[in-house]
Amino acid sequence: MKWIKFSAVLLVLIAAYLLAWPVPIDPVSWRPGIVPDKVTFAADDVLGVAEILAGGVGPGPEDVTRGPGGDFYTGLQDGRILRFRGYQWEEFADTGGRPLGMQFDSQGNLIVADAFKGLLSIDPDGAIRILAFEVDGEPMKFVDDLDIAADGTIWFSDASRRFDQGNWKLDMMEGRATGRLLSYDPKTSEVTVRLDGLMFANGVALGPDDAFVLVSETWLRRIQRLWLKGPRAGESEIFVAGLPGYPDNLSFDGDRLFWIALPSPRQEKMENLAGKPLLRSILMRLPAAFTEVDLPPVAWVLAIDVERDVVYSLKDTSGRCYSVTSANDLGGSLFMGSIVMGHVCRLSLPPPRASR
Repeated sequence: MKWIKFSAVLLVLIAAYLLAWPVPIDPVSWRPGIVPDKVTFAADDVLGVAEILAGGVGPGPEDVTRGPGGDFYTGLQDGRILRFRGYQWEEFADTGGRPLGMQFDSQGNLIVADAFKGLLSIDPDGAIRILAFEVDGEPMKFVDDLDIAADGTIWFSDASRRFDQGNWKLDMMEGRATGRLLSYDPKTSEVTVRLDGLMFANGVALGPDDAFVLVSETWLRRIQRLWLKGPRAGESEIFVAGLPGYPDNLSFDGDRLFWIALPSPRQEKMENLAGKPLLRSILMRLPAAFTEVDLPPVAWVLAIDVERDVVYSLKDTSGRCYSVTSANDLGGSLFMGSIVMGHVCRLSLPPPRASR
């Protein structure tokens, strides 16, 4: 009898813990993106022949850009920004945060989306200036990617208003759409919210003639477009949906192609939890292994043209390039960064689908 009572009390305590112990998320139901068309996104497994550059730079060279002098730049998880050419690299600056998306402005300053420090400008000597770190008096949680318009306006994303870069998994487990697309006016230093309620706002890229801007919604596997010019200026729409993975950084090649980095293919197990907020709360009370996000050693990048047709779908299943978070066409070579790799991958682009 005593054993029965003890077992009953233990079960009550376990149930109370699983249902009521405080967790750092307040989960809600959400609806995953549409199932990808396997034919449309069928990939060529060619990234495995990519050249390894800047080997051993350190953890997570997330984005890559080219400077006015022809050198390349990338930011690491430990806060350093490196300048490299070929296999040689050196430290250019240290933000003390987490530099993510980056691009040079017309004055030769490196503009950086730093997840912890905000929107930064770094001059050619490596001196750092904070352009913006808050919106309407509220500090930004997770500045992520950016692009710069011809008039100097900086378009950038704040992935989540709830969780910072070190806790990105919690944003996924909570499922609230708190990401934003923002713009920074260099003349007035004003930050303006352009789109709100995004499901983890991530990559940002301006289109031809700055007529529109794209922003990734990572958890929904889709990309939104905000029109900036013409009769539809101010309107937003879905540019592409049903991607086969979770879009990170975006880049425009200056002509007709948008490059999309997919650090992970679609995770059906994770998406099956979307409509089960109570279960996600319970999982948060279990050992960390129950909420681990599986990032398989795969690289996948897409190129979609302005008409929204898939021109490239490139993959690497060899493990040479993996968890790719950015893809930039710099002079006919595709430079790929990663949130995990300790190097940069470079691929001479093969002919597009239409010309094979």
